[in-house]
Amino acid sequence: MISKKLTCIECPEGCRLTIDAENSKVIKITGNKCPKGESYAVAEIENPVRILTSTVLCQGLSLKMLSVRTDKPISKSMIFEAMKEIKKIKVKKSLNAGDIIVKDFLRLGVNLIATRKAE
Repeated sequence: MISKKLTCIECPEGCRLTIDAENSKVIKITGNKCPKGESYAVAEIENPVRILTSTVLCQGLSLKMLSVRTDKPISKSMIFEAMKEIKKIKVKKSLNAGDIIVKDFLRLGVNLIATRKAE
């Protein structure tokens, strides 16, 4: 069994959580002052996810690099594979913030979107 400490980020309280887990499954959570802390702890231990932010190359546009992000969180275990794919992308057409660059990125059910305008 492992014991891990986290600071909950689900509400302004910032509770200091202690999570006991075994085989990547939560057994016990202490320190949370609201139910959000419990769900946050379970997600962070059993299936941590993150919004991926990065940049892609531009060709023939006003920008050399365009900031991008996934429109939904992806599993932390997929971050390195996703970054390898992002390095291969070159944007060659004008885009607005929020435009989809890659639909269903890596078949994860998320889109890779532009975070600013590129002309």
